[in-house]
Amino acid sequence: MASAMINPILPVFVVTILHEGYDKLGFIVAVATFISYALRLVSGYISDRYGIVKPLVAGGYLLSAVSKPLIAFSHGYQSVALLRGLERLGKGVRSAPKDLLISLYAKRKEEGKTFGFHKTMDIGGELSGTLIGFVLLYYLGQNETVIRNIFLATLIPGVIGVTIVLFFVKDAPKNRAFGYSFHITAEDRHVVKMLAFYFLFVLFLFSDAFFTMRAKTAGFETFMIPLLFVVSTATQTLISYPVGKLIDRYGVRYLLAAAYLSGVIAQLLLLQGSVIAIWIAYAFLGVFTVTSLNANRAYIARYATNKGSVYGIFYAGVALFGAVGALVSGYVWEYFGMRDALLLALGGSAAVWILYMRYDDV
Repeated sequence: MASAMINPILPVFVVTILHEGYDKLGFIVAVATFISYALRLVSGYISDRYGIVKPLVAGGYLLSAVSKPLIAFSHGYQSVALLRGLERLGKGVRSAPKDLLISLYAKRKEEGKTFGFHKTMDIGGELSGTLIGFVLLYYLGQNETVIRNIFLATLIPGVIGVTIVLFFVKDAPKNRAFGYSFHITAEDRHVVKMLAFYFLFVLFLFSDAFFTMRAKTAGFETFMIPLLFVVSTATQTLISYPVGKLIDRYGVRYLLAAAYLSGVIAQLLLLQGSVIAIWIAYAFLGVFTVTSLNANRAYIARYATNKGSVYGIFYAGVALFGAVGALVSGYVWEYFGMRDALLLALGGSAAVWILYMRYDDV
């Protein structure tokens, strides 16, 4: 909820209120993406090697809860990048241990359904956050003061989330053996090879921030931006659990193919640029996001030996490729224009989808 209150308006805050360029926005996204995902490799290894799980989850939520509100006091892209990086550091610390915790309590051959249920609750929180952001902007205005106060207000759901983790979430089972003869196995390497397609797709895919600014260039008012995110999050909420069950029933191959195709279609609709096309693009972005995440996380849970570490590798790969992709998108948009940035994203992601369809070892 807290993250979704600020995600739709942060790019607008950077570009239109702080008057920074698209290249600076790309830099902020790159820093946040890299920190958020790269640290998951470390935290996943710590969870596997030393059995430290819930403390990492709780500490990560606490760091994010404290750093989000401080963005309200930023007056340049450097401070936004720093605070956004700290906020994503919290997510990086908690994410791989959290996925490990879920996988440890999931029943065999029900991993897709379990992660689907988790994502449903996760996106339900995001949906409420985007609706709160819309209501505040609609009734209080779209000025700088209101936007900064929304950043401050994220402290409330952040503290509630930390409290829930501390007092209502069980730690990893005590009979779980950690650290014994730890090494990356052949099964782990096979899983990572399949994840490479996701990494390449993330390299080209427009990030949420650039989806937002494409909507602004198409004429959307700031208060409408959260409603676009509502379309994406509502789509994810509705399909997450059914997608999880389909993963359990049919495996990941067909679901990932559909996810990658949805990402391509979303960017094609952005290129078309009409108001209705952008609304639909956000729905397809939601399909891509929830289907690809559920499928990859369930695949790791089912086939990886060192699950925490492979989740860490998964997120570290997203960190590297997502950060590079954001830097490139921002640079191309700033110096060559929005259309060229979109054509690069569309062409690259379509090529990755074609390569994946020819891959037969999933």
